[in-house]
Amino acid sequence: MLLGSNYPSSILRDRTLETILHERRQRLAELVDFPVILWSGRSKSRNFPANKYPFRPSSHFLYFAGLPLENAAIRLESGRLHLFYDDPHPSAALWHGEQPKRHQIASTIGADAAFPLSELPAQAEGAATIPVQNDDVRSLQAGVLGRSLSPMDNLQGSDRQLVRAIVQVRLTHDAGALVELRHAAAVTVEAHKAGMAATPTANLEAQVRGAMEGVILAHNMSCAYNSIVTVHGEVLHNEQYHHAINADDLILADVGAEAPSGWAADVTRTWPAKGTFSPSQRAIYDVVLAAHDRCIEAVNPGVEYRHIHLLAAQVIAEGLVDLGILRGRPEDLVEADAHALFFPHGIGHLLGLDVHDMEDLGDYAGYEKGRARSRRFGLGFLRLHRPLKPSMLVTIEPGFYQVPGILNDAGNRQRYREMVNWQRLGDFADVRGIRIEDDVLVTADGPEVLTAALPTQAAAIEDLLRD
Repeated sequence: MLLGSNYPSSILRDRTLETILHERRQRLAELVDFPVILWSGRSKSRNFPANKYPFRPSSHFLYFAGLPLENAAIRLESGRLHLFYDDPHPSAALWHGEQPKRHQIASTIGADAAFPLSELPAQAEGAATIPVQNDDVRSLQAGVLGRSLSPMDNLQGSDRQLVRAIVQVRLTHDAGALVELRHAAAVTVEAHKAGMAATPTANLEAQVRGAMEGVILAHNMSCAYNSIVTVHGEVLHNEQYHHAINADDLILADVGAEAPSGWAADVTRTWPAKGTFSPSQRAIYDVVLAAHDRCIEAVNPGVEYRHIHLLAAQVIAEGLVDLGILRGRPEDLVEADAHALFFPHGIGHLLGLDVHDMEDLGDYAGYEKGRARSRRFGLGFLRLHRPLKPSMLVTIEPGFYQVPGILNDAGNRQRYREMVNWQRLGDFADVRGIRIEDDVLVTADGPEVLTAALPTQAAAIEDLLRD
């Protein structure tokens, strides 16, 4: 079984990668009775062969193999692991230095046997797999397995069984994963503090981004996703950094570190460029913070994540009614999805080896078997619809956004004409977007916020900006 989050650190220090990986594949072996082959993938060239995009292996491969190997495969059966990997060509040492050989890698990860890639087809009969997202490697997978691969939303037979088994294994985190996740969270906290410290002298979003990502790089980590550092927080995944920072702007920074082992953090803070929230900014910020705090308190084993999302919707609706932006009973407003005019996304998602963990599997991971996405405006973007379990790691990230495409939509204007005080909303024109996000571990004793060292209270953030 997987180790819980309270596994003694003194014992953890004595545990090796080999031991952790052995336990992971033993747990998979309890769920499937057929061979499994997982590919790491290959890097892609940009504009000439030697100029490659940064390589990141498939997370499913990485979970069981432990090392970010390129152009490798592993075969798992009955708890045993066979590694398939070609030794580097001798000429590669000129450009890349000496690289570890296959037998050395096999020893590190506790492989039961190791072979060159050319021997993989001989051991592929009857194996299940997960298609990787690289089209060239998908073709290779199909060739080795001697069959076509179904799209992820229509997996068949043992491939579907494998996906469900891997979801069951990876939904909760073992002690080895939690060490890495805590490390990524700690570096992410320092990155956000650096962004706040850089703000008083920054003229462009890019300068704040540079300060934040510099901390991540200095810890030999990479960004877990494309950073969002913007004065246009109403653009949910804004990846532009050229805008000037004006005194009345809010800076929304959604930045997370990824450890060399692949484990990720995901944190958002919003702060005033001039160091102090305006009254209108502070009012909306406190509404979002109230939803953030209430939702974190609700993170406990057995609680439905959908319930936590609806709790955020309720708290936001209550706050917007108090501010005169929404009209009516908060319960009725949530039922009508009026809150989603300003909070259109879900309350968060799974976090682990990917920032949206296992979302390459579609809704297999996010949605309990037998559940499907809602078509409601306020629920359609919910990424996780499961009861929480100990050692699951989720994000909690409520927000408020004034998205022109939503607020100026004629249909929305008509549908919500009696529920929104559009004139009053104009008093909050200096609030484009606010999001507050933390990484929260589910434990038997209640929620543990891995990113708690980064303040959320408005006054504490203003203090950081003054330091």
